[in-house]
Amino acid sequence: MTATTDTPRLAAAPRVGGGIGGSVRDSLVVAKRNLIRMTRIPEMVIFGLIQPIMFVVLFSYVFGGSMMIGGSTSPSDYRNFLMAGIFAQTVTFATAGAGAGIADDMHKGLIDRFRSLPMARGAVLTGRTLADLVQTTLTLVVLAVVALLVGWRTNENAGKVLGGFALLLLLGYAFSWIGALIGLSVRTPEAATSGGLIWLFPVTFISNAFVPTENMAGWLQPIAEWNPFSATVQACRELFGNPGVSPSDAWPMQHPVWASLIWSVLIIVVFRTLAVRKYRSATA
Repeated sequence: MTATTDTPRLAAAPRVGGGIGGSVRDSLVVAKRNLIRMTRIPEMVIFGLIQPIMFVVLFSYVFGGSMMIGGSTSPSDYRNFLMAGIFAQTVTFATAGAGAGIADDMHKGLIDRFRSLPMARGAVLTGRTLADLVQTTLTLVVLAVVALLVGWRTNENAGKVLGGFALLLLLGYAFSWIGALIGLSVRTPEAATSGGLIWLFPVTFISNAFVPTENMAGWLQPIAEWNPFSATVQACRELFGNPGVSPSDAWPMQHPVWASLIWSVLIIVVFRTLAVRKYRSATA
């Protein structure tokens, strides 16, 4: 007699879905990984909340009363003028953290591991930027509450106010792709943080965020008025009902909502393409 035994069958490896559906699933998996990482390092979220809150309090109480907005030096008028700029600065400064996070993954070799897996090429970067968008949303919610506590008020309906915050998040998401490209282009997280902040300071301060552009030097005014950052700030002021001063004749200031949308979409298309291309060839 001969005994026969059944040979165990090996489970077939699951097929990796392709196309848009597979790319979306891969991106959401990476986003979940980054969100879990954030919850395990709560100081990342806490420190990200402290800085914008400090800006709100300092600008409101230090500069409020000394800035002339629409012919008035009222602190409440300046607070209403200021908050759209603070909101926009907060979502754009998150870019430095996004770049540093990707540079850290590069430094640890995680990017090389991800590239060896059967997943969509842009999923790692898309997942990272989506996770940063969630954190930015949380920061904006807390910042809006603080702004209400110090006296900021909106004068439009809820739909327009939410539209203003949507434009802010779109701008922040667009700028996060610039941060992703920087993070892939440098060797250390420290360099990514420095590189992510150097260009943000002129973008945010050569704008209408903190002072009216009419107070700037003549040659600087067109730069500030065509700044993508300025377009979003002006759009938010209109949607929040906090105009403050009459906009200039520049097209982005006359049509800020459309200008903000166009700038943000253009930045996403250009820098996502460059970042994904860099991701394919970057080495730790």
